[in-house]
Amino acid sequence: MKTWFITGANGGLASSMIEILLERGDRVAATVRNPQALDKLQKKYGSSLWQANLDLTDSHSIKQIINKAIENLETIDVLVNNAGYGLFGAVEEASDEQIDHLFQTNFFGSLRVARAFMPYFRSQRQGYIVQISSMVGHLSNPGQGLYSASKWAVEGAFETLAKEAAPFNIKVTLVEPDGIRTGFFSHNGKFGQELEAYNDQPARDFKRFYQNIHVQNGLGNIIGDPQKMAKVIIQHVDDGNKTLRLTLGSDAYQEIKNALILRLTELEAQKDLAYSTDFKEFL
Repeated sequence: MKTWFITGANGGLASSMIEILLERGDRVAATVRNPQALDKLQKKYGSSLWQANLDLTDSHSIKQIINKAIENLETIDVLVNNAGYGLFGAVEEASDEQIDHLFQTNFFGSLRVARAFMPYFRSQRQGYIVQISSMVGHLSNPGQGLYSASKWAVEGAFETLAKEAAPFNIKVTLVEPDGIRTGFFSHNGKFGQELEAYNDQPARDFKRFYQNIHVQNGLGNIIGDPQKMAKVIIQHVDDGNKTLRLTLGSDAYQEIKNALILRLTELEAQKDLAYSTDFKEFL
């Protein structure tokens, strides 16, 4: 039996994970924005499900909630950083306030939670951090630049954290899914103020695609199955972290593969140029 701490547990992937974990006899500490989101599971599983409200932009609150969860549950084995949302539209269209809140939540919030857990995991000489990232942590297209940027930041920080945490027997996995058929698209999308200059540009097409999902709840266009992904993530943790990155969904696999091939091709084409800029004694 393991005890899991999961952020952003209002629905979607996190809810799928929580239900699977509780059904198999694990315990879960879940943080939510909506206190009623997990009422059915709370009634069914009782004390196996511990809940709290958590503001990821408040570092003091994060430490308080984590300490309270550890005190009440006595041990936590796995952290799942799931909370986050999307900000869509051209880079120029988002306000400074929107950009700041996006990074405070998606990047700094995840980092705050992981950093708050590190002393505890180090003291018990074991722990597991699952960071939900995205396939757009490897690529970016018009209309999703700022959301991608928040995930690129996550990728960089948690890749390094994995190396720094390994000597303390703390494992880290970056989960990189494609679109998941959850409320992320229908409820968690934010949009910048439209500028006329982008009306016939790719950034607008991308934004309209997500807005249609947001307004019409057109989840049939999203192929990622949250139940299947939840099972794979849990199994990955149970198996003991065979890879740093876990790619989920056919879209994610193909998009990441294409992006890496393109970057490698461009890099190889610049090899002679790159070497030519070294000091002569190193040539």
